Amino acid sequence: MQIERWIKNLVATPLLTRRRFPNHVRQAIEKAVATVESRHAGEIRFVIETALDFSHLRAGCTPRERAVDLFGALGVWDTADNNGVLIYVLMAEHDVEIIADRGIAAKVDAAEWQTLCCVMESHFRDGRFREGALAGIEGVGDLLARHFPNAPGDRNEQPNRPVLL
Repeated sequence: MQIERWIKNLVATPLLTRRRFPNHVRQAIEKAVATVESRHAGEIRFVIETALDFSHLRAGCTPRERAVDLFGALGVWDTADNNGVLIYVLMAEHDVEIIADRGIAAKVDAAEWQTLCCVMESHFRDGRFREGALAGIEGVGDLLARHFPNAPGDRNEQPNRPVLL
């Protein structure tokens, strides 16, 4: 399994990732994030990474651990109400991870996040990258709207544009 994982990550190319998430799909993701954020006080970041680099693979970094690292590195945790959510897609391993800040994690069960990840992964397996991304954003938006309704003075604390690594 370890060798298979290394091969998947070493042969994954940014070109293939850009084909699956071309500019018009990334624009649709950005628009969807803005739209769902208008329904709640939470913040969503969407990150697409082609593959783990050699140092992460050598250290045995899991997709979840990488998502947690990016959650911190991108400052998703740095929201006034601790209500940031990172949707992380690791293309090489066909893996989706959702990391929620402590304000949200205390209110949303881990099984609900996992269900959203499975929905996205199912779309991605069938080659429906736009649909999978939008389904995940919509699902996260629904959970945030339930627990973090719009508040007076709410402002956009995180960029809506997806990050492509």
